[in-house]
Amino acid sequence: MKSLKTKILLDTTYMLPIVGIHVEHIERVLVLLRKLYTKRTIEVYYTPFNMFEILGKLAKIRYSKERVVLGLASIKEAFKVAYPTMEGYLKALELRRKGFKDLIDLLLYVTSFTRKIWFLTRDIELIEFLRKQGEDISYVIYEEDFLKKHKI
Repeated sequence: MKSLKTKILLDTTYMLPIVGIHVEHIERVLVLLRKLYTKRTIEVYYTPFNMFEILGKLAKIRYSKERVVLGLASIKEAFKVAYPTMEGYLKALELRRKGFKDLIDLLLYVTSFTRKIWFLTRDIELIEFLRKQGEDISYVIYEEDFLKKHKI
């Protein structure tokens, strides 16, 4: 039987609080994600690139080892992992050459697109870059639109 749950790949921003990193103005979207997850209407995805980015942020700050261990274990337990396709890797490289500096964001975008998983982000610069390049952003959900859709 096929799952009727909406598949959502999170931008790393939404995962940072799980390991103890404060992100401003993120509470509303986290409450909504938790609500949808608890109701079992969404499946949440991450990539190894999210984990890499989390570790990069943690390496620059003071952190609680216990909180990080608990957070990373929670992510691995509650979320599903997604990987880019070979086509996705090549597309990310092509887009990087066209001028977008954040390769991890590009890898998240191409993973969502090639795997047909919604990509939730607040990164308007990424969205505008993709739009200017004529890329298909039909699987990209801008945070504000996500909140409006669910009336939060």
